[in-house]
Formats: sequence, C-alpha cells, structure tokens
Amino acid sequence: MADARSGFAGIHALVTGGGSGIGLAIAHRLAGMGAALTLVGREQRKLEHAMRDLPGAAHDAMTCDVGDPAAVGALFEKLGRQGRAPQLLVNNAGFATSARVQDTSDDLWGETLRVNLNGVFHCTRAALASLLGFRFARVVNVASTAGLIGYPHVAAYCAAKHGVIGFTRALALELARTQVTVNAVCPGYADTAIATEAIANIARGTGRSEAQAREALERRNPQRRLIAPDEVAATVAWLCLPESQSINGQAISLSGGEVMTG
Repeated sequence: MADARSGFAGIHALVTGGGSGIGLAIAHRLAGMGAALTLVGREQRKLEHAMRDLPGAAHDAMTCDVGDPAAVGALFEKLGRQGRAPQLLVNNAGFATSARVQDTSDDLWGETLRVNLNGVFHCTRAALASLLGFRFARVVNVASTAGLIGYPHVAAYCAAKHGVIGFTRALALELARTQVTVNAVCPGYADTAIATEAIANIARGTGRSEAQAREALERRNPQRRLIAPDEVAATVAWLCLPESQSINGQAISLSGGEVMTG
C-alpha cells in the first residue's frame, strides 16, 4: 500500500482530460510519485505526446468521450480485462465557453453539462465496482470555484460545476463506510487554455487589451494571480494518499482566499 514516503508505486491512476493543462499537471505529479497512468481524452495524438514526457513507465493513453456512457463503459471494461482497473480516479475532463444566458443555445447548455457533469457521473459509476475492491481508493473531481459561487457569462459552466460538487458530496456519504473517498478540488481561474480563452473573450467584448483582461481575472484572486496547474495537482495528490482517508465529501477551494459565500 502507498504511503507518504513511498508514493503511489504499484498503483494505477486514471486521469480524464489528461492531455493538457491541469489534467497533465496531475498526471505528472502522480507519475512522479510512482503511479502507472492511463490518460484519457479525445485526441490520441495529444495524449501520446503528453505520455512521452511522463516520468516512470507503464503508462498508456486511451481516447474516450466521457459524455458518452457507452464509450465510458467500454473503456472501463477494457481496463478491467487488462488488469488495469484504476485505484485512483481523477475526473478532470471539461471545457468552458463564455456566453450570456440569453445567448446560450440549447446545444451549448447541453454539451457543457454533458461533458463537465455527466462525464464525472459516467466515469465514476463505471469505476465504482473495481474501486470498492481495493484496500483504499480515491475519486477526485476537478470542479471549480464556479461550482461554489456564480460568475457572469458562464451560467452553463457554473451549473455543471455546482452539479459536480453536489454529486461529490452525495457519493461521499454513500461510500462513507467504505475505503473509497470522494472529494472535489475547486480552482479559481487557472493559468490554462480555459483562462486564455476567457481573456480573449473579455478583450473582444469590452475593448480592453488582453493584458487588461488578464489583470481583471487576476483581481478575482486576493493574491492577484492565476492559479498554477501544479498547485491543483499537488492538492489532488494529497487527497489521493492513504493518510487522507478522513477527508471526504469536501470541495476544496484553491483561489487565494476568494470569498465563496455571501
């Protein structure tokens, strides 16, 4: 069994959205602690490129649309047949698109929830039977501060991430007397492609420069900065340790002190 000294040697972890950004940072952190990784995403080339840079060995990459329950079921069945059922499940896949509510189409609303919320449900449900067979196991959902409070122009994303946190808390209680814990990490604006897109949208919509738009996002954080993906990865790794067994059903804000309540 892993501990804080030996890391995750001999443990298999699965990270969705593992080809870039926060997902890739999480993959590097867990692999650096000895875990064997399965990276899941939609683009095989991106996943294979990411996998080449991971420390350690015994990693693989598999394409899957996490919003498709049949595809997710097939993925986990294949991993089970290969003896690679994950002991650590990190649900990170997601995306955000800015739009006012009146400009949010049915397609945008549905796709945002399908990937960001339904994907967490599909992957967790598919993994549960095998997770319960380990001496300890972890589910960590990458949510957002948008799951704790509201932000303008991302109503669909806020709704999806609120759903992820609700799902996290409910499942944690269902599994409280097992060896599986379920937690969420909630980064504020992180220095990733999603923030880059948000900055570009702010600049286009307001006439400000991209530097000014970036500063506007940084001001949401009392530390006046964007969150580094490695900070999120470190928190995920901590939640995955056996010593974190009593941390369950939590939504941990990584936001530099941004107020999450009214």
